[in-house]
Amino acid sequence: MEVEQISPAALTPTARHEKRGLFRTLRRDIAAVFERDPAARSVLEVLLLYPGLHAIWGHRLSHWLWTRRLKLLGRWVSQVTRNLTGIEIHPGAIIGPGFFIDHGMGVVIGETAEVGEDVTLFHGVTLGGTSLNKGKRHPTLGDRVVVGAGAKVLGAITIGEDTRIGACRDRL
Repeated sequence: MEVEQISPAALTPTARHEKRGLFRTLRRDIAAVFERDPAARSVLEVLLLYPGLHAIWGHRLSHWLWTRRLKLLGRWVSQVTRNLTGIEIHPGAIIGPGFFIDHGMGVVIGETAEVGEDVTLFHGVTLGGTSLNKGKRHPTLGDRVVVGAGAKVLGAITIGEDTRIGACRDRL
């Protein structure tokens, strides 16, 4: 019996992230905080007090439910997370490992958004739609994208890898 080998590139973004393993992804999310926030002092502080981390972990759970056709429960988890963190991520959004939200109040990520690996969003960022169509209507962000405070990235556009968007500062 021959077993078909599937290359990682052929997997959907969701399947590719699940294949990596839950704990590996969670550890990478914690590491992202220390890599991109010089104010982070300890793992305990990050685990207890970083709403961006709580939001992405709530999203990972709601997305897992969403992809298993438990859509109402997935939406419920996402709304509880939103109420606790001030960060709204639709459970249908696909978000890669190493995602970091700094000062995340007001961040909104829409249903068909796709976010690559090691992406950073600052407070007030919207990855939103501009269409009422059911298809792809939110942005796709490549790996290592940084979106500055208050930026609104709207529509089914693709932002390439290593791009910096938005707010003005000396080193974005």
